[in-house]
Amino acid sequence: MGLGGFEDAVDRGIAAVGRFLRGDHVAAQLIRFALVGGLSNVAYVLVFMAMNGSGTLVANVAGSILSTVIANELHRQLTFRAAGRVGWFTAQWEGGGLAAAGLVVSTAALAGLDFWAPGLGEIAQAGAVLAVMAAVGGLRFLALRGFVF
Repeated sequence: MGLGGFEDAVDRGIAAVGRFLRGDHVAAQLIRFALVGGLSNVAYVLVFMAMNGSGTLVANVAGSILSTVIANELHRQLTFRAAGRVGWFTAQWEGGGLAAAGLVVSTAALAGLDFWAPGLGEIAQAGAVLAVMAAVGGLRFLALRGFVF
């Protein structure tokens, strides 16, 4: 017995996943949002490594700015398909403002954690960082989806 029927089913499944990911429903947008976030983090790391000779502060600022610009543009074009409704500058201004607000919130949350629970072990700290970043990312997604794009 050949694999032709199985291969056809796999091809149909892959096509269905592709149609789903290109859709405009919240789940597809959230998946694209996460993929764009991952890609912008890769850009951050590359810029940070390239600029590290100028000092970690300069490398961090350069990486943060460039990765935020990349993420905002990809969200405008791909995640929310808003290029026809929202201009580049508006996306950068409002998306950048949300990124800055997220940085303030996450920094305050981590500082609070350090103050109120100074004895946390590394695993608990890492879990807290992940929880804070997930919450900030979720709020950023909702704000971008509801207000910016």
